[in-house]
Amino acid sequence: MELWWNSLDLYLKIMWGIAIPFSIIFIIQMIMTFVGMGGHGDISTDADVSTGTGTDTDSGAHMPVQFFTFRNLVNFFLGFSWTGISLYNTINDKVWLTFLCVLTGLVLVIIVMSLLYMLSKTTQSGNIDIKNAIGRPATVYFTIPAAGKGMGKIQMSIQQAVREYDAVSESGEPLHTGSMVRVKSVIDAHTLLVENLNS
Repeated sequence: MELWWNSLDLYLKIMWGIAIPFSIIFIIQMIMTFVGMGGHGDISTDADVSTGTGTDTDSGAHMPVQFFTFRNLVNFFLGFSWTGISLYNTINDKVWLTFLCVLTGLVLVIIVMSLLYMLSKTTQSGNIDIKNAIGRPATVYFTIPAAGKGMGKIQMSIQQAVREYDAVSESGEPLHTGSMVRVKSVIDAHTLLVENLNS
């Protein structure tokens, strides 16, 4: 492994340095999305994966497009890095290769956002009543800071669909990615107050 790594030039080391961690994160995201909290096969998405339709499928209210999300960041660097690795020996001009990497990353983001949006449409079975989330378990998707000092994200199964919501916590310790939590109350249409499931 060390011999292989040392044989790479700086450009390839950068590409592999991006590809490996973001590929792992992508796999974890896919497992969390398809397995969900209750073993449901349905897939649904929140405003986090809006494709620019300008509407929230939960309430019908107008919402701004959210393009710069953690999920999209992962998808971009996934397409960016693997394109660089795949075409490294084909395209000698590194400037042109980097341009293609950026373009591929953006295209992948758009494709995934579109697919998730279509999946959310096909699995929509009436409006989600966010109050039904109270008392239900969830998985921390993006670390929630302690004592309400910031916002994270959770993923949970509600009304036979897996959804993501912004979340805050009153706990004295941050709730890290992968932690199990329970919804205490609803703050607004897209934000929940959660607590450690073991508390």
